[in-house]
Amino acid sequence: MVARLVPESTDPVGPEASTTLTITVDGEPVTGLLGQTVAGVLLASDTLAWRSSARLGRPRGAFCAIGVCFDCLVVVNGQRDVRACQRRAEAGDVVVVQRDTADPAQGEDR
Repeated sequence: MVARLVPESTDPVGPEASTTLTITVDGEPVTGLLGQTVAGVLLASDTLAWRSSARLGRPRGAFCAIGVCFDCLVVVNGQRDVRACQRRAEAGDVVVVQRDTADPAQGEDR
C-alpha cells in the first residue's frame, strides 16, 4: 500500500485546507499534517520502522495501528514507551527512535 493524499480540488468530501506541522525525528525535521498521529507522519515520510526489538534488533513500526501490539513505541519529548499510532503529532515534538535492551528473564524478542 502506498500512502497518498487526495488533492483537495478532487476530494469529494471537500475538506478545509490542510495545516502543516513539523516534528523532529532523530534530529531531522519531518513535515506532517495537523491531526496525524506520530506514526502517520512517519509513514507518510516513507519511514517504515522506528524501533528495534530488544533481543534480536529486528525493525519494528506500525503493525496493528490501533494501540494493541506495542510495536510502534517511540520516545516523544523525553517520554518513553509512547505508542506512535495513538499519539497525535504536535508542532515541535521531538521524536527519538526507542532502543531497548534485552531482558534475559523474558526469554523472548520484544
